[in-house]
Amino acid sequence: MRCESHRRLNWLLLPVLITSFLGAQTISPPGQLIDVTAQLAPLHHGKTHTMEKVPPAVIWLNPVQPGAATFVTPGRFTLLQKNKMFNPHLLVVPVGSSVAFPNADPFFHNVFSLFDGRRFDLGLYEAGSTRSVVFSREGVSYIFCNIHSEMSAVVIALSTPFFGVADARGAFHLKEVPAGDYDLHAWVEGQKQTSLDRLTRRVHVARETANLGEISSGLPEQQQHLNKFGQPYEPDPRPIY
Repeated sequence: MRCESHRRLNWLLLPVLITSFLGAQTISPPGQLIDVTAQLAPLHHGKTHTMEKVPPAVIWLNPVQPGAATFVTPGRFTLLQKNKMFNPHLLVVPVGSSVAFPNADPFFHNVFSLFDGRRFDLGLYEAGSTRSVVFSREGVSYIFCNIHSEMSAVVIALSTPFFGVADARGAFHLKEVPAGDYDLHAWVEGQKQTSLDRLTRRVHVARETANLGEISSGLPEQQQHLNKFGQPYEPDPRPIY
């Protein structure tokens, strides 16, 4: 009976002995998932985004800790062409996703992108048909039609699930971000890449730092894009498309 009592006592004391030997700091608390916020700064001093139109904007967080890699699942998305517009104008997708470009107009379109994100040219295709593109690497792709200069869209392919799109008040909301260190990136329509690069910074996400503050992008710059041949669009007084 005495041996049995000693065995029971040893089993009860075992967790205490292990904790004392290893030290309390070796037992890590479960990972915290935090809702992160940020705010797009007004373009004009003294104004609020409720008084002016908020430009399309996105922020995202890339983890910097070794071994803190994140995984995204590619999907299928659609950028509809209708009434000489892309809908939606801004689309954020996981890397590896396929984006379809259906033509719902009663005339031809020629979707293309010649920028750093994903370069492609879908060629001329008719009403009722569709063509697709796989966005196989991270980056921002500016999408245009080679026939209709007024058509434009943006596809941002990301390798992180931690991103937020600015709402009507310029607020960003990123759900369930694990606590840790990240590189914060931002994209705001109308800004040159050099200006966007200056917005990149290292941030620490924790309960007390869940608000990343203001994202100040400055005034947008009006830029006239060229066609897929690198030439200005030629006005046609009698368009056939």
